[in-house]
Amino acid sequence: MTNIETELPQIKVNVIERGGTTRKQWTNCQIGTHLQLRTDDLASYFLARWEPIVFDTLLLAAAVEFCDRVKKRPKLGWGRRVYLRLPVHDLARWQKADVMSALNSALDFLTGDSWQIEFVQRRTIAPAPQQGLLALEDKIAVIPFSEGLDSRAVAGLMTKMLGAGLVRVRLGTKSFDKPRDLNGRAMPFTTVPYEVPKGDFSFPETSARSRGFKFALLSGVAAYLANVRRVIVPESGQGALGPSLVTVGQSHDDFRNHPAFTTKVSQFLKALLGVSIEYEFPRLWYTKGQTLRAYVALPSSGDWKTTRSCWQDNRHASVDGKRRQCGICAACMLRRLSVHAAGLEEDKDTYVWDDLTANTFEAAAPSTLMRIEKVQKEYALAGTLHLDHLAWLKQSPLGEHVLATNASRLEKPLKISNSEARANLDNLLSQHRREWKSFVNSLGPTSYIRNWAE
Repeated sequence: MTNIETELPQIKVNVIERGGTTRKQWTNCQIGTHLQLRTDDLASYFLARWEPIVFDTLLLAAAVEFCDRVKKRPKLGWGRRVYLRLPVHDLARWQKADVMSALNSALDFLTGDSWQIEFVQRRTIAPAPQQGLLALEDKIAVIPFSEGLDSRAVAGLMTKMLGAGLVRVRLGTKSFDKPRDLNGRAMPFTTVPYEVPKGDFSFPETSARSRGFKFALLSGVAAYLANVRRVIVPESGQGALGPSLVTVGQSHDDFRNHPAFTTKVSQFLKALLGVSIEYEFPRLWYTKGQTLRAYVALPSSGDWKTTRSCWQDNRHASVDGKRRQCGICAACMLRRLSVHAAGLEEDKDTYVWDDLTANTFEAAAPSTLMRIEKVQKEYALAGTLHLDHLAWLKQSPLGEHVLATNASRLEKPLKISNSEARANLDNLLSQHRREWKSFVNSLGPTSYIRNWAE
């Protein structure tokens, strides 16, 4: 163990069953209280069979989320050393060397932390869902599905190709995002089957790098249970590769939707479940604008306006008590760029910061907004600069090194040559640059967005 590793901030989480033994100097996290696996929602996952190994996998995802949020990252540096003890049904299976190695590799790569996970034998058997189970037949692939723009568009494009063979795995948690059948039962994969409530803990860390593990694992488990071996990742190129091409400050590269990370999850699932599940990126070399343009060419695609890209909560994305999208975070800026690139327009009340042609950030705010918080402007500046830096990456002094590194990183996961990976990256960035220049120019010479970009 190096000196750097010993100096990392430590997180020690002991997951216990009800009545289990607590540990001193550890954060004791109780199943059913701090990690809640909901019976009704679990029923939508266990379609044809109840498998304790899958229950433990979902519990692992919940525990990883808890660990990621419970301790803030250091002000200097990034990583933390995470110790996690987790009770499982089949201890020997979880303790296999290839399972442990693949799991640690995926988590370390994704989060930038150093993970050490110890599995222990459960004292009791988790209760199976009581609802009747059903089988999915003649399915081809699953796709993670949310209310996001890429999600809606790529699901539509893939449905045209695969028809009823595409299974949507919903990643929402709100009540309106939980469809039911005619008998009131949860439909297959309709919601995240667990919750990590704050309860008596504070969750100061908000970088949420573990969300990539959550979404990749949920969709991979759904593929396994639906007896299919393909997971369609709906991210377009800017969302999947942009965060690792243009990094922020001292943060670890963001691989949440990156093929190099999903390949590691695939290796973990192969070791644990014994099946090969492949994650596919059909829109990886397209911009979000190109994906949206392809989608709106389909019949009945007008629902793209009802999608939501903004990650900010109602407190920061409402006007006169009505929920909107903020319009200035990185996700909203990419959405607005993409809508413009697709030659489309959105309704006037879509965003809080609707007028990007204003000469200052403050002037762009609605008159009814009582207070503009400093963090809002910071989000806006960061979102604008991310897209601008991505547009000019090939022309930057570090561009060649960054692109060479990322081309090498994509070879093995995508099974392509280095030259093909590099050519695809260059084409993607050139298209993004054209779209960004057109978007910024459309805002006029006095726009604060244009001023920030220049």
